[in-house]
Amino acid sequence: MNAARINIRESGIYIAFGLIVALFAVLTDGALLQPQNISNIIVQNSYVLILAIGMILIIIAGHIDLSVGSVVGVTGAIAAVLMVKHDVPWPLALLITVLAGAAIGAWQGFWIAYFGIPAFIVTLAGMLLFRALTLTVLGNQGIGPFPDPVRTLANGFTEGYLGNIGLGPLGGADLTSLLIGLFAVGGIAVSQWRSRVARLDYDQAVEPLPLFVLKIVGASAAVLFVVVQLARFKNLPWVLVLLAGLVLGYSLLTSRAVFGRQIYAIGGNLQAAVLSGVKARSVVFWIFVNMGVLASVAGIIFAGRLNLAGPTAGNTFELDAIAAAFIGGAAVQGGVGKVIGAVTGGLIMGVINNGMSLIGAPSENVMLVKGAVLLAAVAFDVWTKRRAGAAAR
Repeated sequence: MNAARINIRESGIYIAFGLIVALFAVLTDGALLQPQNISNIIVQNSYVLILAIGMILIIIAGHIDLSVGSVVGVTGAIAAVLMVKHDVPWPLALLITVLAGAAIGAWQGFWIAYFGIPAFIVTLAGMLLFRALTLTVLGNQGIGPFPDPVRTLANGFTEGYLGNIGLGPLGGADLTSLLIGLFAVGGIAVSQWRSRVARLDYDQAVEPLPLFVLKIVGASAAVLFVVVQLARFKNLPWVLVLLAGLVLGYSLLTSRAVFGRQIYAIGGNLQAAVLSGVKARSVVFWIFVNMGVLASVAGIIFAGRLNLAGPTAGNTFELDAIAAAFIGGAAVQGGVGKVIGAVTGGLIMGVINNGMSLIGAPSENVMLVKGAVLLAAVAFDVWTKRRAGAAAR
């Protein structure tokens, strides 16, 4: 019973994602899963997924960041002014933009970690301050176009280095993309197996072996399906390569690194973490610096995709990132959450947006469904906690 309950808590988001994809695949007569549409979902939601990675760390630590949308806007504006108006070489301009994002995160992290102002207040103020700064930097007008390398990062695709191969009724597909997909599947299997063995070594509950194998096979099949569809279109989007690197790096950070364990410790029980020697202020400071860096990356991607830095860039992005984290399994009280869960939550929002657009649903219905999904995700988290508490008593 304990193993089953853990499986429901950890795997519910992935089951829900599969059901939502299946539902919209039926409602759109398969249009949702066409190669070009899958590519569009990834490219159009890449900046939200990047923000969700940083947001999940902040929520795990028991905080919130309402300013990320405005930071996306101001960093995109900084990049545009540097590259378009002042002809700064694009690598240097991107470095300066990322450093500006880090400085913004450090500014907010200082007030939260060392001055003791609640993150809600500091980042709410930041949402207003950095939106005003965006308008000031841009002169309340759009700036573009961006250099080709920046637009390629946001909208471009990897080259077919090894040529195409036949896939029977599926047609041709890029061999390089397929090999990357197979490598990713192998990495998933090895990582999950090592995690299972480690939990067994510590006498922790794990799901039955047949269920574990089924989970790996399902995840591998989903990854390979997406890769094959992308390889049939224009190969892998560069933003997907960037996202894959971020997901891998931050997953290792949260699961293997001391700093990642300290984030969970602070969110789970701050006083116990401090008594255990965790430098809570330093950890909180750096997760906000990290959020600023990721928001600047998202700002560059978003501006590059539109080929324009505009005054309204990033509006409501903070809500999408927060929703992605909570739908992906983050706990309201902190201490719980996974990077891959937040990315899955962001993809759920993206599939809902895309699927309802394909069936011609009005915008108010889209907002209605997204709100209901968010409420259901948080309600599920509260319900599982109460159920676990009742079982413990």
